[in-house]
Amino acid sequence: VQLQASGGGLVQAGGSLRLSCAASGRSLSTYRVGWFRQAPGKEREFVAATAIIWSGATYYADSVKGRFTIFRDSAKNTVDLQMNTLKPEDTAVYYCAASGTDVASPHKHEYDYWGRGTQVTVSS
Repeated sequence: VQLQASGGGLVQAGGSLRLSCAASGRSLSTYRVGWFRQAPGKEREFVAATAIIWSGATYYADSVKGRFTIFRDSAKNTVDLQMNTLKPEDTAVYYCAASGTDVASPHKHEYDYWGRGTQVTVSS
């Protein structure tokens, strides 16, 4: 499955952005999907994940819990990440990833497919 992340941009601290992970060729409903981010000079880190569609389970990094929401838009075949109350430390390239396993995971090595990232920049 080919993934494409979109929706990044420049926003002021306290603002919101919605990222979208689209898939071509396959329905994302049968994949677990995760969002990860990588800031300059840092390791790629986990942000949020959702289990396969009939589970509905979600999992968040502590740093984004209560501010970010991951959800599926079945009509568009996307998994979106709503990001609210953004902080300068959220600045990073955001990537979506998927694998054909039902349980949500925060571990990047457990994902098989990766999309190209989208830049999120939060100004103070």
